[in-house]
Amino acid sequence: MNAPRTLFDKLWDAHQVVPESDTAPAVLYIDLHLVHEVTSPQAFSELRARGLKLRRPDRTLATLDHSTPTLPADADGHRPYTTPEAEAQVEKLQANCREFGVKLHDWDSDARGIVHVIGPELGATQPGMTIVCGDSHTSTHGAFGALAFGIGTTEVGHVMATQCLLQRKPKSFAIHVDGELPKGVGAKDLVLHIIATIGVGGGTGHVLEFRGPAIEALSMEARMTMCNMSIEAGARAGLIAPDDTTFAWLEGRPSAPRGPDWDRAVAHWTTLRSDAGAHYDREVRIDATLVRPTVTYGTHPGMAGALDAPVPEATNDQEHRALEYMRVTAGKSIAGMPVDVVFIGSCTNSRLPDLRAAAEILRGRQVAEGVRMLVVPGSEAVRREAEAEGLHEVFTAAGAEWRVPGCSMCIAMNGDLAQPGQLVVSTSNRNFEGRQGKGARTVLASPETAAASAVAGRLSDARSVLKTSEAAA
Repeated sequence: MNAPRTLFDKLWDAHQVVPESDTAPAVLYIDLHLVHEVTSPQAFSELRARGLKLRRPDRTLATLDHSTPTLPADADGHRPYTTPEAEAQVEKLQANCREFGVKLHDWDSDARGIVHVIGPELGATQPGMTIVCGDSHTSTHGAFGALAFGIGTTEVGHVMATQCLLQRKPKSFAIHVDGELPKGVGAKDLVLHIIATIGVGGGTGHVLEFRGPAIEALSMEARMTMCNMSIEAGARAGLIAPDDTTFAWLEGRPSAPRGPDWDRAVAHWTTLRSDAGAHYDREVRIDATLVRPTVTYGTHPGMAGALDAPVPEATNDQEHRALEYMRVTAGKSIAGMPVDVVFIGSCTNSRLPDLRAAAEILRGRQVAEGVRMLVVPGSEAVRREAEAEGLHEVFTAAGAEWRVPGCSMCIAMNGDLAQPGQLVVSTSNRNFEGRQGKGARTVLASPETAAASAVAGRLSDARSVLKTSEAAA
């Protein structure tokens, strides 16, 4: 009888072309290679220099997202790129995709958007796959039971040339989440709570598997938020076993199997879960009932805690520097800190349920005077659906800016950025110094907390904002 295996073991074993040895990494086959304009130019150039063809164009999918402006084109069709270099990156990807036969979701595509949003939307992301991209947040796709991770530019070239990748097998780390999340607490709060619990390096060298009733109760969009931020705990990837929620979300999408192929796929996907008694290298249990609206207070995602909790004392020079940079005081809560900018978007929280949650807070309310708010849908599909529901009208009526899809302020290389010293409440995934603009200070939060903070003009719990409105009514 075969020994019980984890979901990660099953995915690894199914894609191992050559096992690893003491002297060499394993060779893994890659099912899907996602490409964008920032980390692909050098890889395409390497193919060209070596006289190589793209090994599997049919397993390669490209989009424009990082360097793209989120303001629309003018009457002459010109787009407001922040720099000539950004425009050149986009034009280079367009040319490379034409030359090498890659499917590109260009400006005229009704499916263009952030690479980690459109892959699932198209059904290109499927359970049991190996998925890579020259982007660290490729871990997002693990929400579907796929082994998905970011790779470097050199590795992008390797995959283009061979459809394979050299990898040492990481260890496994089970994160069991018991109980139910309280009302008004969501996936972003939960994953920040987990990262604060295990540490910003707690997952280093591991693949995380999120398990338990609180995880199974999450929507697919919420599961993507969880896996998206597994990289922020230092993990190589994050995984959630596919189930009926997964299958229902994927069925009928453009690249998903159909007819008898769908039935066969689901039968296989159902086997993609950890066996009873499977061994993990590390395990931790999280009580979902104890999670509260959670935000970051420092300069990495592990410096996080409940919004109303006192900021912990610094324990080293890095933490001292972080508290000084963020202008927060140990022993005091950061609730009530004045806010300058609110950003709702990124591959972490730019999907339709995220926008709905923010709109519910903003409906009938106004963004506080002096606060700038950007709402950036993750894809053209999200934008269409949000506009069909009138969410864009809620945002603009409240005084927020409604943009076209792109990475936007998450990475601030596209013209969307904060000014030195400004405090940004962001639904993105990284709060490093200067991440959202030189000298800008970032507080990571859920869409609900971000929207509530925009209305109050200060870091605020969405539940308090809603309760105040109910009392006034």
